[in-house]
Amino acid sequence: MPELDPQAYLTDVLERIVSGRTKSHQLHELLAWNWKAARQHIAQAAA
Repeated sequence: MPELDPQAYLTDVLERIVSGRTKSHQLHELLAWNWKAARQHIAQAAA
């Protein structure tokens, strides 16, 4: 399992918060372990 890329994580999370794409009731999705799992799921679906 690949490690979390801190720069990619912070860039994506901050962009989601600032843009309003992630609402306050969805903040749990931005926790590092949930964010990483979602990214891996997307990568597997694309493969």
